[in-house]
Amino acid sequence: MASLPYVVSYKNLPTLFEKINSAKIPEQGFTYNFLLTTIGLKSTNDRAYIPLLRHLGFLDQSNIPTPNYRLLKGEKRKAALADGIRRAYSALFDADQDANKLNGEKLRSLVAQVAGTDADLTGRIAGTFASLVNLADFETNGPADEKRAEEKADTGDLPPETDGNRPKPKGLRTEFHYNIQVQLPSNGTEETYLNIFNAIRKTFQ
Repeated sequence: MASLPYVVSYKNLPTLFEKINSAKIPEQGFTYNFLLTTIGLKSTNDRAYIPLLRHLGFLDQSNIPTPNYRLLKGEKRKAALADGIRRAYSALFDADQDANKLNGEKLRSLVAQVAGTDADLTGRIAGTFASLVNLADFETNGPADEKRAEEKADTGDLPPETDGNRPKPKGLRTEFHYNIQVQLPSNGTEETYLNIFNAIRKTFQ
């Protein structure tokens, strides 16, 4: 069973990402003090947002902002959040690639199926997931989609290998060459020689 992140209270998630967009990046780490004084979230329940940001890929294990954190401050911040949701809840998207479009009982049923949780925990996970999805943009290509597109453009659509376009091997070559020596009788006639060469030709046709 998959382990899916959740928070007890997700009512302040909109404030969290709004403030992340406007506040300076905490180079020394996203600490409880930063959450309290800079983001302005004072509830003890809000402290769970820090490990949630780790699950989403916006903080590393030392709570230092990752390169993905910086994307939360750009024009495509909602698409960047969608990428983070796909990372943190990959098991849900493996089970239903349109998990972000589910709600209510369908979403809770999917969570219970993937995580094997009881009704209470299923509700918390589903509520956290739905709240995050409401803040994200799954329609616009996010940074992860753009990176995949760039990689595809770099490699191109290579045609299937044929003898004409197969790359030639480097190093040891595997072609074989045959040297055939024919001992001709010194007293043979022209007809004898022709018969010998005709027999050789037929052999290698």
